[in-house]
Amino acid sequence: HLEVNSLLPGYSAQYLVEKFIGEGSFGKVAKCRNLSTNQEVAVKISKPTRRDAGLDEISALAKITKLDADKYGLIKFIERFEYRHHICIVYELLDQSLLDFMKARKHRPLLIHEIRSIARQLLISLKGLKEINMAHCDIKPDNIMLVNHASEPFRVKLIDFGLTKKPEDIEPGTTMQNIQYRAPEVILGLPLDERVDMWTVGYVLAWLALTMRQGMPDQELLDQAWFTDIFFTVTEDESTRVWRLNTPEEQFKLTGYDGQVNPNKRITPEEALKHSFFTMEQPSADSEKSNSQESASPEQPNVMTVIYFTLNNSATDCQVYTVETTIPKRGFKNRGSSSVCWSTWLADRTKSASVPPTFPLNVHKPKLMLDNRDA
Repeated sequence: HLEVNSLLPGYSAQYLVEKFIGEGSFGKVAKCRNLSTNQEVAVKISKPTRRDAGLDEISALAKITKLDADKYGLIKFIERFEYRHHICIVYELLDQSLLDFMKARKHRPLLIHEIRSIARQLLISLKGLKEINMAHCDIKPDNIMLVNHASEPFRVKLIDFGLTKKPEDIEPGTTMQNIQYRAPEVILGLPLDERVDMWTVGYVLAWLALTMRQGMPDQELLDQAWFTDIFFTVTEDESTRVWRLNTPEEQFKLTGYDGQVNPNKRITPEEALKHSFFTMEQPSADSEKSNSQESASPEQPNVMTVIYFTLNNSATDCQVYTVETTIPKRGFKNRGSSSVCWSTWLADRTKSASVPPTFPLNVHKPKLMLDNRDA
């Protein structure tokens, strides 16, 4: 029986259990202190009845530790030992899981540039695992950890290698992955390999963008919404204007996520990292100023900076924040009021300390820059 203040005798040090920070079918995860170095660590403590699972994870770690944990976004393994029939695996201590992070923010969707950062890191992780011929097989928000969100926003690492296997060792018909993120080939009993991880990464990224959004909104709402173009395409003639959901091909062109049911046609980590969703040029602080003076070249992705306003009787009481998203060019709409591009008001607000540092620098112009051009 393990409890707070228990001592775990590792090979290189003793670990003092300070608190338990996770629990599952495998056992518990404890936040511990290395009494030799005073370093905080995470110790995964398997139940005696799950000894085989603990040994499987240790076996996988023997290969995974050949990779640079920081370069490939994998949790850093420190040591392993056995204590009273418990398999104990010592890891670096990370911040919180993506699942806990999203719960804390009440499942508000992440911004596109935040999802892009997470996606790039996860693809690099999968690329590294593929290089050593391993498949994770259990990717889900619980197993993607923020390293230290306060100091390194949205830097993530993969954890939990209890189901990680060589692709050739995965038998068709094996039941694995959380059912919400389960790849079609797992459900159908097809041959399985590392491509199951690409499916779940894509699904996790979609979840971060959409969270609880479901169903087809009314056409009137789609006409008024600012982000409609991310998910829908308009078709119109002289008498009708109708929004339809993007086809998989259109969504892939925009985001790089193809949702390919056939694993033989599914994009690989290497191919995904070359997609324009990731290779788009990231402007420097200096180039942002110059970009505010001239329109973007046709070849560059369309990046729209949207300013939200909470309107009330006094404009000076408005709350301001910014959102970055990739969106096809479409005329700026705001049917709720006559205009939100108040040049004088914006110019005054940029001089105020209450404006967030992320507020666009180009608001000193006569009109607010939207979609890389004057609104």
